[in-house]
Amino acid sequence: MKSIQKIACVVLAVTFAIAPLVGCAAEEKKVVKPYTLKTCPVSDEVIDDKGDMKPHSFVHEGREIKLCCKGCLKDFNKDAAKYVKKIEAAEKAAK
Repeated sequence: MKSIQKIACVVLAVTFAIAPLVGCAAEEKKVVKPYTLKTCPVSDEVIDDKGDMKPHSFVHEGREIKLCCKGCLKDFNKDAAKYVKKIEAAEKAAK
């Protein structure tokens, strides 16, 4: 009977020791700002799931970026700051 109580105490102690670590891991999840525009910042084409080219989306510096196709990714990566500024300006204009 005493060994069961000791095991129960150890299990509770371990649970309380691990609980804060689990909470910290949940807090580390980063919030991604969603992409709200309907057009590709590189080509200015409408982002369309039904066309010949599949849209490409990814996360860049904490914000979602959507391109009309994966081919635009190369141009985006050449000058990402330029396209992020373009996205921000279009978002402000839409408000």
